[in-house]
Amino acid sequence: MPGKLPILISAVIFLIIFCAPQKTHAQNGTGIYDTIKVGACIEANGDTIPCSWLEPTYVRAKLTGKWKKKYADWTRLRNAVYVTYPYAIQASKVMNEINAQLAGVTDKKKRKEIIKSREKELKTKFADKLTQLSVYQGKVLMKLIYRQTGNNCFEIIEEYKGSFSAGFWQAIALVFGSNLRQNYEPRGKDEVMEMIVKDVEKMYGVRS
Repeated sequence: MPGKLPILISAVIFLIIFCAPQKTHAQNGTGIYDTIKVGACIEANGDTIPCSWLEPTYVRAKLTGKWKKKYADWTRLRNAVYVTYPYAIQASKVMNEINAQLAGVTDKKKRKEIIKSREKELKTKFADKLTQLSVYQGKVLMKLIYRQTGNNCFEIIEEYKGSFSAGFWQAIALVFGSNLRQNYEPRGKDEVMEMIVKDVEKMYGVRS
């Protein structure tokens, strides 16, 4: 038995060496691994280097804790912007039209007639739709109106309807947890909203 051990070891070595898969190469130095086509990228300095692109990988995970709340808040804001943005655009357009009509009109009675006529038109077009907005969507709309016009809603009402009306509607807004005097800070507290608005503008083909 001891004499047969070296023979068995030699046999195992023989099988490992000669029965394992071998890479084939042609005698002239070329073969299946000699030329492999790959993509190429040109660097800024003019060098060309091989490069490749990986397929996109999507990672899905369940949101928890603060991330779940942040995503929920972002989704709510995004939906509100999508709903109210067209109204803000229309409000800006109507204000420009009213200002053009009021230009050069000094008679108070005539100015009131112009404003009242447009007010009636707006109620016919938008009253039903706007009353369907939630309080949160109303807050977003006021911010977007400020973004489009450069004036908060209190100033707009005060300009067209007077201080008493502006004060009255401000009181109503405060009751519902809102504020007609709120402004818009695209580089501050409203930065996320501004990002969403930019995305919506692309959808509507609007240039800022």
